[in-house]
Amino acid sequence: MKNVFLTGASSGIGLAIARLLAARGHEVWGTSRNLERIPKLPRWHAVRLDLADRLSVEEAFNFALTEAGYFDVLINNAGAGHFGPAEFLPMETIASQFQILVFGQIQLMQLALRHMQTRGEGLIINVTSLASRLPVPFMAGYNAAKAALAAFTMSIQLELGDCRVRIVDLQPGDISTEFNQSVIQSAKADHYNAKIAKTWEIVEHTMKNAPSPDLVARHVLKLINSAQSQPRITVGNVFESKIAPMIFKLLPQRARIWGLKRYYKI
Repeated sequence: MKNVFLTGASSGIGLAIARLLAARGHEVWGTSRNLERIPKLPRWHAVRLDLADRLSVEEAFNFALTEAGYFDVLINNAGAGHFGPAEFLPMETIASQFQILVFGQIQLMQLALRHMQTRGEGLIINVTSLASRLPVPFMAGYNAAKAALAAFTMSIQLELGDCRVRIVDLQPGDISTEFNQSVIQSAKADHYNAKIAKTWEIVEHTMKNAPSPDLVARHVLKLINSAQSQPRITVGNVFESKIAPMIFKLLPQRARIWGLKRYYKI
């Protein structure tokens, strides 16, 4: 059985991962900014963590590490989103997206790597997003942050070489969670309003018909139970997670933009 440090454990994908891992006998230290949102279940240890606060990140990990003794697995899953035109996106909002989705998670990776390198083994799973490769309109900050974390993950994979600490970039497509309800939306922006409305309608429709977060949880369990793994794994329905990325990779940029605009009807 493994000791797991998991961010964003109070809802969505993180909650599904925590429930499945705990049910299979793994010990899960799950984080949230609000501890009251974390269920009280066997083998589930609540840890308060605010990824927007660097001191909170270090304190939370060290507190959990002291309690656990060691960690076999780190899962960087916590997320946040902002929906609005990039032209008017405040720099403070972009900075906040990168702090939560990139800087805070890199800080956790570094803390975990030092610990795992000493032990000689470990697994780090960074939950990025297919949006890093197939961006969602009006979510430029989120798209860019997820792409940055994916690139950083690949850089570490290159540098670690034959090290026994495995790092995996797990890229979910659309997964049916409450994520959209937590997304902060910008105020109306005149000439963008019609495009924003159409895009949000597609996003909402896609989310309602997407696979459940249990699909991601099962992939995480498989990774934890496996001795080897692919460096990047996509999760979602077959078209979105397998076919679309393969087609997208072969197309020139003009065709990629055209295809995404057609999909979102903008």
